[in-house]
Amino acid sequence: MSDRRELNREDDIAVQESKPKLEKPRLYKVLLLNDDYTPMEFVVILLERFFAKQREQAVQIMLHVHQKGVGVCGVYPRDIAETKVNQVLDFARDHQHPLQCTMEPD
Repeated sequence: MSDRRELNREDDIAVQESKPKLEKPRLYKVLLLNDDYTPMEFVVILLERFFAKQREQAVQIMLHVHQKGVGVCGVYPRDIAETKVNQVLDFARDHQHPLQCTMEPD
């Protein structure tokens, strides 16, 4: 009987778990840089394909890049932003366009 009481006392002990405080990941802007050689339609296709932009929004971003020299394609956690930059650069290179893409902290 005393063994059961010992077990019951151990079962009654409350275990307090501390939940780790999670921070939101730092976000990065993916930027397209204007050049005088990459066709505008290519940039629109790229924005639709890699950034899931609708046609109208892709055209607006492309025009912003064309007029201002740089434009934001999207804002993502670091790993996703790096992947997007690499996809854009590979796609541009595969199609022999000098388009540049980079990322910076938001």
